[in-house]
Amino acid sequence: MSERTFVCDICGRERPWDEHTEFDGQDLCADCLETHTVLCHECRERLWTDENAGSRDIPLCQDCYDDNYTHCCRCGHLLRENEAYYETSDEYDERPYCANCYYTLDKDQSIHDYYYKPEAVFHGKGPRFFGVELEIDGAGERAANALALLNIANRDGDCAYIKHDGSLNEGLEIVTHPMSLDYHRNKMPWAELCRKAASLGYLSHRTTTCGLHVHVSRKAFGATEQEQDAAIARVLYFFEKHWEELLKFSRRTPRQLERWAARYGYKEQPMEILDFAKKGYHGGRYTCVNLQNTTTVEFRMFRGTLKANTIFATLELLDRICDLAVCLSDEELKAVPWTSFVIGVSAERYPELVQYLKERRLYVNEPVEVGVED
Repeated sequence: MSERTFVCDICGRERPWDEHTEFDGQDLCADCLETHTVLCHECRERLWTDENAGSRDIPLCQDCYDDNYTHCCRCGHLLRENEAYYETSDEYDERPYCANCYYTLDKDQSIHDYYYKPEAVFHGKGPRFFGVELEIDGAGERAANALALLNIANRDGDCAYIKHDGSLNEGLEIVTHPMSLDYHRNKMPWAELCRKAASLGYLSHRTTTCGLHVHVSRKAFGATEQEQDAAIARVLYFFEKHWEELLKFSRRTPRQLERWAARYGYKEQPMEILDFAKKGYHGGRYTCVNLQNTTTVEFRMFRGTLKANTIFATLELLDRICDLAVCLSDEELKAVPWTSFVIGVSAERYPELVQYLKERRLYVNEPVEVGVED
């Protein structure tokens, strides 16, 4: 008699029945159970990883989090309610702090809390806007440094702000308001800003902590939710099909991406990847293309940099991918190999992207000398 087997609903592999676990109406193998679910640290209830209301080290169901835990409003650190600190002016205890943040509070508003999100100020012509989050580390979370950087970034208007980021050791996160590609390249003073950060002692590429994250407005993918979903599905397919090339472009290691910007996994049809992503069987916002924001799609796989040209090349790459996703059908996009993609990149429209592709040996065997990243 043949051994009884089952097909895992997540990975699609046929596995022996003794590895079978049914959870939330799904048949899961042992590997997928471990990868995609966790046990609540308090009540030991099993839940999907994407529904974890706690942290990676202390997973929590929503009820246990609501009853016993909170997050530091400055660094985002998970802490028990009875360990939280509050300022005396916080009459209703609405802004909890961990001990470290409470005792090092900087009253200067040049550095905002981790959860700070001002009303967006749009620059340039839409609907395709890019919001950049650049992490820099190594020279301290100092108000004087933040002010020096903001004086450059906001010289001609409200273009950027700076936040605390608990994932950094001694650094800052520079966040821009939404801007068109043209505005980023011609009006946002990226080159001067990067030079100033380097002169203050900050690094970005040469750290293990820093990323370059880019938000693209969802309205850029279509006027309706259906149009947006179809185009975003093609974006996800492009990333999965050309993962090795994009990994090289990102300057990240596979291990770094697994932790901070995991892939969804290749599937034959774009909508299959989107459906998989929407079901939440993945790393939450720690995915290469984060779909959890209501107004933007966040691209997280790129390593930080203090080279303005690398920032421009990254934005140009995403602009080109968005163009393909919006203009091509599923079948047309599936038929585009990497060589055709790079050959189709206009040197006139995307000069920094062409140069960067050559530097990374991703442009039809035309390598050039690579500059040093900071």
